Amino acid sequence: MNVIWRTMLTIWRAKVLLRRRGPVDPTRVGRVRLRVLPTDIDLLRHMNNGRYASLFDLGRFDLLIRTGIWDVLKEREWYAVVASETITFRKSLELWQKFTVETRLLAHDDKSVYMVHRAVVKGEIYAEMIVRARFLRRSGGIVPHEELFEALHRPDTLSALDPWILDWAKASALPSTRAEAPSIWE
Repeated sequence: MNVIWRTMLTIWRAKVLLRRRGPVDPTRVGRVRLRVLPTDIDLLRHMNNGRYASLFDLGRFDLLIRTGIWDVLKEREWYAVVASETITFRKSLELWQKFTVETRLLAHDDKSVYMVHRAVVKGEIYAEMIVRARFLRRSGGIVPHEELFEALHRPDTLSALDPWILDWAKASALPSTRAEAPSIWE
């Protein structure tokens, strides 16, 4: 339950910063400072691997709001969904340890936007997650990136996508929601 309070606090803080300082560039690295709480740890007394994704969401909320993308999404009745993600752990975060969630938009392909989230302690990466997300319309369908950047009144300044990320996205993809996807274990 504590993530809902952290989420509300992060959204409030990001909206205040947007109002006071104006929108930040979409290529900027967003930072949210956090601390490992007792509800974040598992039986091994370090942060639970599933909690990382929940806390990385805070970085995504912060960046979407502070870039102005959040308001455009609400106004146009668009929303973002995570299509796939992968996380790599390097070091454990311990109880009460302070860390920063760093979030940055990487690039996009024809359907998805790619972001990276990092858990960082004193400049050192403890974990990193690559996220592939899509912007969808509430009325149905994917929002083309040209339309998204036009709605933001910004040029597409994201860097080129590394080939390994495209390979990962292709290799980790499940069938379309319109295709059958039976659960068969061989």
